[in-house]
Amino acid sequence: MKAWCRTELGDVEVDLDAEEAVLLDVAAGWVTAAEPATGLPRVVAAAAAGSTVVALVDAKPPLLVSHDAGRTWRGSGHGLPAGRAVAISGESPDLVLYATPTRLYLSRDGGRFWRSLAPELPEILALGFLAEDVAGGASL
Repeated sequence: MKAWCRTELGDVEVDLDAEEAVLLDVAAGWVTAAEPATGLPRVVAAAAAGSTVVALVDAKPPLLVSHDAGRTWRGSGHGLPAGRAVAISGESPDLVLYATPTRLYLSRDGGRFWRSLAPELPEILALGFLAEDVAGGASL
């Protein structure tokens, strides 16, 4: 599974399994999905896939997760640092990616447990999951 990040230095493709990042030679033109309306206060970013919605909030814990399209919420990410962006895989809503300013965290169980990925990236501005491989670039 691969993800993309838009950083202050350019677009980066991240292999989530190998935990490797490649700075792309050209801007990839990735577009962020429209954020879902959550009705929650202090929302920094939000993402949805099917009935799963994840809201990044300016609070502790930094994430709120809903599996019923926002009718009920549970806290997630206790212990995670403050975040910048969040993404959910359209192919598997249990895959959730969380970005701090320079690091990615991955949950494979819908936001219950998180692990830090190895690459430290330039300042992260946006992120998402990739459906296909993107070619060309230099390793970070």
